[in-house]
Amino acid sequence: MTTPPALLIAGHGTRDDAGAEAFRDFVRELGRRHPELPVAGGFIELSPPPLGDAVTELVEQGVRRFAAVPLMLVSAGHAKGDIPAALAREKERHPGISYTYGRPLGPHPSLLSVLERRLDEALGGRDLQSRGDVTVLLVGRGSTDPDANAEVHKAARLLWEGRGYAGVETAFVSLAAPDVPSGLDRCVKLGASKIVVLPYFLFTGILPDRVRQQTEGWAEAHPEVEVRSADVIGPEPELLDLVMERYEEAVKGDLRMNCDSCVYRIALPGFEDKVGMPQQPHFHPDDDGHHDHGHHHHGAHSHAH
Repeated sequence: MTTPPALLIAGHGTRDDAGAEAFRDFVRELGRRHPELPVAGGFIELSPPPLGDAVTELVEQGVRRFAAVPLMLVSAGHAKGDIPAALAREKERHPGISYTYGRPLGPHPSLLSVLERRLDEALGGRDLQSRGDVTVLLVGRGSTDPDANAEVHKAARLLWEGRGYAGVETAFVSLAAPDVPSGLDRCVKLGASKIVVLPYFLFTGILPDRVRQQTEGWAEAHPEVEVRSADVIGPEPELLDLVMERYEEAVKGDLRMNCDSCVYRIALPGFEDKVGMPQQPHFHPDDDGHHDHGHHHHGAHSHAH
């Protein structure tokens, strides 16, 4: 029997050590659960190990075929451009390897169930009847890519459907409006008296911490509104299972990314200059010294500005 393709997990990266360690723990747990598969993971930016090191680790074990799964909730510039470009670069570095590329994770029904659980925890297990007076503010990372921001709105709508909350509004912690305080203001304008702020993030990190700090700051200035903060999704069994589902899809089939509203393919208002733009790899600061990164100061997204 032929060995199945290795599972390569691509993470975003964070300056938060606990968040980076949560990713590394998650990759180790996947490996423990699936001893039949070679499993490795790396980051596009900010945290070690870089994705290239994860590929090298697998190649040194004799791996030639990969299925790469982006450990990301939405398909923004990282999933659309950086990871494919990084994989293409690895293919040049390691002649003879081949890979398929999986889809980002959200908004999957099993993740919506975890989000619902996080809301129940934040509400202290109130009975379901009381959901009708709870407004949820789902806070995404935020992107310069309108398609990625729209994905967060899609998740918010799917979370609202059939669960009985008064409403699910959307905000972003960076790069996109409305920000968290504006999102909370908007909830109040819509009549909210109880708000739960729900971070749409997989693991702990600087941005989810910022969501909580901004929520607490707003709540202090608005004592008349009951505001609670929910936790991030975390390394739940549903997330482990979903990554394997995305792996199986990538191994079996012809996967296509959502291109219907992709700023690199379709002329969206104000973003017309992006159409057809080539995708450059996002150079990781820990990458080897074989490339001249001088013109890429770290943090600049060649595809995003």
